[in-house]
Amino acid sequence: MRVAIGSDHAGFALKGELCSLLDEMRVEYRDFGTYSDAPVDYPDFIAPVARAVARGDYRFGIVLGGSGTGEAIVANKVRGVRCVQATNPVVARLAREHNDANVISFGGRIVGTEVAKACVREFLDAEFQGGRHTPRVAKIAHVEAEEAGA
Repeated sequence: MRVAIGSDHAGFALKGELCSLLDEMRVEYRDFGTYSDAPVDYPDFIAPVARAVARGDYRFGIVLGGSGTGEAIVANKVRGVRCVQATNPVVARLAREHNDANVISFGGRIVGTEVAKACVREFLDAEFQGGRHTPRVAKIAHVEAEEAGA
């Protein structure tokens, strides 16, 4: 499994903690930046993560900022990305199981390190359940295609 991870300055510290977790879990990842807590614009770092996941270069993405909201919005603008903003492990797990989410978003000013780590573990360990959820995910892709003019 390969994971893409990126943050703005407000998510930088939590990103470091999550990179350490990925190391512990022996998960291969690429850090798309930012590489300090100097102010930056989050779309510059979140969009490349989302695009890398959409292309299939990485199975999952993790994006972080101050609230995680703008980051989820940016990620969800990329066709093929289903990003969830998670504040607890149950949401993280259900996003994978029911929505086949492939990117997870966190707010470094919202969730604590241990909660974020628990969310990442659940997200990466969960599997899409298919079944009754498959047509729903297909409908999401259909809406996305309609909006893109395809």
